[in-house]
Order: sequence, then C-alpha cells, then structure tokens
Amino acid sequence: MHVKDKLAQNEAAGRTGISFEFFPPKTAQGVQNLYDRMDRMHALGPSFIDITWGAGGRLSDLTCEMVNVAQSVYGLETCMHLTCTDMPTEKVDSALQAAYKAGCTNILALRGDPPREKETWEATEGGFRYAKHLVKYIRDKYGNHFDIGVGGYPEGADDNSDVDLLIDHLKEKVDAGASFVITQMFYDTDNFIEWVKKCRAKGVNVPIIPGIMPIQTYAAFIRRANWTKSRIPPEWLEILEPVKNDDAAVKDIGKGLVADMCRRLIASGINHLHFYTMNLAQAVQLVLDELNLMPSEETPIQRPLPWRPSLGLNRRAEDVRPIFWRNRNSSYIARTQTWDEFPNGRWTDSRSPAFGELDSYGIGLKGTNEQNIKLWGEPKSIRDLAHIFVRYLEGKLERLPWSDTQLSSEANVIKDKLIELNNRGLLTINSQPAVNGAKSSHPVYGWGPKNGFVYQKAYLELLVPPYLLDELISRIEKNGDLTYHAVSKTGELRTNTQDSPNALTWGIFAGREVVQPTIVETISFLAWKDEAYRLGEDWAKCHEATSPSRKLIQGVVDEWYLVNIVNNDFHNTFSLFELFDGLDLKDLDTEVSADSTGSTQPSVKEAAPEVAVKN
Repeated sequence: MHVKDKLAQNEAAGRTGISFEFFPPKTAQGVQNLYDRMDRMHALGPSFIDITWGAGGRLSDLTCEMVNVAQSVYGLETCMHLTCTDMPTEKVDSALQAAYKAGCTNILALRGDPPREKETWEATEGGFRYAKHLVKYIRDKYGNHFDIGVGGYPEGADDNSDVDLLIDHLKEKVDAGASFVITQMFYDTDNFIEWVKKCRAKGVNVPIIPGIMPIQTYAAFIRRANWTKSRIPPEWLEILEPVKNDDAAVKDIGKGLVADMCRRLIASGINHLHFYTMNLAQAVQLVLDELNLMPSEETPIQRPLPWRPSLGLNRRAEDVRPIFWRNRNSSYIARTQTWDEFPNGRWTDSRSPAFGELDSYGIGLKGTNEQNIKLWGEPKSIRDLAHIFVRYLEGKLERLPWSDTQLSSEANVIKDKLIELNNRGLLTINSQPAVNGAKSSHPVYGWGPKNGFVYQKAYLELLVPPYLLDELISRIEKNGDLTYHAVSKTGELRTNTQDSPNALTWGIFAGREVVQPTIVETISFLAWKDEAYRLGEDWAKCHEATSPSRKLIQGVVDEWYLVNIVNNDFHNTFSLFELFDGLDLKDLDTEVSADSTGSTQPSVKEAAPEVAVKN
C-alpha cells in the first residue's frame, strides 16, 4: 500500500501513525540481528518502515535485499531510499526494478550526501543532479506504481542554509510528482511548526512527516545534532548536561523531552511520527510508551490472518499455509518462492522444487556452532534434551532449532501440558490449542475483519522414539476424531488421512466465504520432514564428531519419528495430551558416552511393550 494511503487511513481513523527508519549494517551477523529486531518491532504497529540507501549507493545491493526480506518475509510495508549520489541512470533502473520485484511500492527519492572522498556533492555523469529530476524520472517511467516521498529541511541542508529557498525546491519536488515529505531530524518544535506553515503557504499540500530522533546517549545526541545542524533548545541542555555521563538517566529524561515534543507536534495537526531508530529499539519504545502509542491488550494490532502475510509482489493474495512452518516463517518464504503452486498448500508433484536440495534455500540452523552450544549446552541424555525443550517452553530460551521465535501467548493454555510431555522425553516442536468461536478481535486468538469469529483445531507435532510409535498410533486410531502423520528420516510414512488438506484454522466473517488459512496435508508435511530432520542434523553438527552430544542428537534424528496429530473436534484441546497417559520413555537419564553408537533406542529386551508402555 502507498504511504499516502496509509497516512490517510490513520487520519480517517483519528489515530497517530508511526514509522521506523533502518540502515544496512556492515556485517552479515549485524544484518541477521537487524532482521530479528525488525521482526520484533513489527509488533509496535508501524504503518511502514524505510531503509536507507547509503552515501554513494555502496550498500545498494544490501538495501535491495533488505527491502525484499522486509516485504516478503516480515510483511512490513517498506519504503526504499534512493539517492542521486554515484547513481547513473542504469543503476537507478536496476534499483527500481529490484524494488518492483520485491513488491515495494514506496520510494524516498533524495539527492544524497557526497561520497566520503569528496567534500562537495557533484552530479554523476549520466545520472541526476537534483532529487526533483529523480522524482520526475520515476514518475514518468512507473506512473503511479510507486508512491514517492522526498526530504524536507526545516533548519536548512548541509550545503544550503537558505530555508526559504529550500521550501521553493521542495515545492518543485512535489510538482514533479512527490506525494509525501519526511523531514530531517530536529528538536526545535516551534521552528518546525512555523516551517510547516511556510510550506503550506507556498503550496506544499502533501503530508509532511516529522523525523524524530530519540535520545540514546548524551554523546550521540550532541554528535547527531551537530552533524545535522539541528538547534537544541537551551532548556534541554540544562536538564541533560548534569547527567550526561549517566546513560540510563539521559535515556529516561530524553524520552520525556522527545515525547513532549511529539505531543506538541500532534497538537499542531501532525498525525504521523517517523522515528530514526539507528537500528535500535529501546529508545523508540520508551518514547512510544510515554505517548501511549504502544499496542496493548485493549487495543491489539488486528491481524489479517493467523500468520503474518507476505507483501511480496506475487504473494499478497496468499491466504493458505501449511502449519509446519508456523515457527519458521522466513524458511517458508524462502522455500516456496519458486514452488510450482501456492497458495492452497498443493505443491503439484515430485517435479516441484519442494523436493529438491535444501541447501539452495538457505534454511539451515540459525547461529554459529559456538552460539548454539552456549544457548543449548551439551546434552548427554534424553533428560538433558528434554530440559532444553522445557526451558524454551518456560521462556528461558529464545529459540529452538525448529522455532526461530519464543513461544507465543496462544500456547499459554496448554503450556503446562507441553512441559509435562517434554519432561517425560517426548519432544514437542509445534502445537496449538482448540478455539471455538473466539471474537476476531480477541487479543490472543483473533485475526481477520472485526465482528467475526475464529476457530481452530488442537494440533500437536513432536518427536517420538520408534519403540513407542505402534502403541501411540493404536491409541490415535481408536479415536475417530483424530488424524495423524508419522514419518521417519528415511521417508517411511504412516497416516490415517485421505491425503487431502485438513483445515486447522478458519474464520467466519460477514459477507465473506469461510476463510481457511492454516492446513495440514501429506505432501507439504513430507517437504517439511526434510527440513525438520536437516535442522536436527545441523544441531548435532554443532558438536565435535566424537562427542556424546553429537551422538545423542544424531541418534534422535536418525531413529525417532516426526509425528503430527490433529483433533478434528475443535471443542476439545486436551484429549491430544491424554493420548500419552502412561506412554513413557525408557532410560531418560542414561548418558551417551564418547565410545557408544549414539543410539537412543533401548535394547530388544528393554523395548518389550509391557516395559515401554505403562497401562
């Protein structure tokens, strides 16, 4: 959606909108950490984000990649910066085409800063001299596909202190096709309000969005203000100077000063705030909290679907996904971007790339070996493995190999049951409770249009040792409400389904067909199987080849079955857990030694049914 339309929606609803700016980090790990932060900050409810281009476009490839990831994987409406600096027309064309393919429909067109090796800005041969020329070029070439924003300078630009002349230039940019303005950071509220009045008087009638720079530390606050030549009100300095060496105090006082500035802006008629995050979250959150703009249980962000929709060019209409990738959204997006068909969960036949080499999708285990060993330790027994899963369920671990994010609040109603199962050595990797007609506005279960009702079936996915599988399947098949899939690493499949998609969630809304966004089906489960076992193998390979931990985890991967169970009676959550009453693992505390085979199966004698299953 265009930024101008987002702004109009917020204005019509009488709410203050927010947006965030990020910049491309210098390292690969920094990029991954920023993706995680962008994902978390999505929950703060930004109308859009923007990603900077960088002086001279040196990080242009990374900017294009980040725009694609933000749009496609995280479902964040993204505005891509594009500058004239060191950008001949062919590079501009390439950047615009990358944005187009990513589904990005918003561009912030800027002249840009001079490259570091040059003192003054110079037009690139075959490029554009001013932002107004870039705006006109984009508008002429792409029509109304892109909403085009431009920069505004309430206190003058680096190489031009004539504010009135810059307003004339701003009017030229708007006349060339710009439809919104984002300003340079500032702290002088009175000056900004007067500047907006001057802009309006000269015919700049598009939305003007103030750029807000939260205060992180005193040194950074002064440095950035000096760099942008932003006037700091004397009373701010009087308050901050005595505590300048106390970062916590600076941040606490700073949030109040910036929040007061924002309140005055809102009172003057501004209804959107654009935060320069500097790729940090805390200072922004403090200001939003001070302004009561943080989403709350009383005013949750309405989810259009149970999972976060992609805004990729060819994915915007996607409304069905297999549940298996629920906790690995980026993996799902990466793997399905070239699949033969989606949505609707039907991936045609074995010619589909779904059955191809996993390496090409980049979906392996997150983190380095050292990071993962630090996170999960060095388990030597099934009890140790179970303890890792329990710590995750208790919120003491941020992720598991099969879950990129922490446990959702939806699982709270079944968390005790999940902990009990894992304490017994049955390792759960995905689940959801039953929901019977919750309002679509419910803060935990709700999704879709207002005044609707949502439903879901209880679901459980876990790893089960082979010596318990027959008994578990026998119990499942005695209950006509339950369907299941059980698959080994080698692909041995057992199921009582009819090989058709089984809706796990659905919504009933006025004037619409039943929406069924999450499913279970055989063919996509088999594709997920490959990934699930690969993640287990990646975990094992974090450890030395001869280590007990390597042999233990690899033994589970090689021998245990991946099982999913659906209770098709959506009134009932807990019968899934009753299946496991008396179904206990052997030798939970037996440690794998360095010279053992690593097998997690008991001996033939130990595996006798009367021992393995307590009735």
